[in-house]
Amino acid sequence: MHQSSHMTKNQSIIFNFLQELHDALSAQELHRALKERGYGIGLATVYRSLENLKTRGAIKSTTTPQGEALYSVIPIDRHHLYCLKCGRSIPIDICPLEGINQKLKQHYNFDIYYHTLEFFGICSECQCS
Repeated sequence: MHQSSHMTKNQSIIFNFLQELHDALSAQELHRALKERGYGIGLATVYRSLENLKTRGAIKSTTTPQGEALYSVIPIDRHHLYCLKCGRSIPIDICPLEGINQKLKQHYNFDIYYHTLEFFGICSECQCS
């Protein structure tokens, strides 16, 4: 998230809560969890805060197959090789897209907050078996 951005009190509570959780929650689940901890934030405010945090690049949202939005903090860019045979995940230490964010920003005038990158194939151990 851009450092010049200022969060409201409710946005800050929601952002910090999502950071502590390390999990993706729906707005209703988040509202319920905050209520259980004594926060008096209404559901409409939770929705508004989540949407604002998302459009500012502080959190991300993914949609379940049922169409429900789940919100979570944005992890540090991580890249993996996934073996389709054994299911092994091998982290890539470098970002193969290094520098592309700036090129995309210049070419499309588009602020990129995060990206994901996954490669699928067969690992060396499975190739030999």
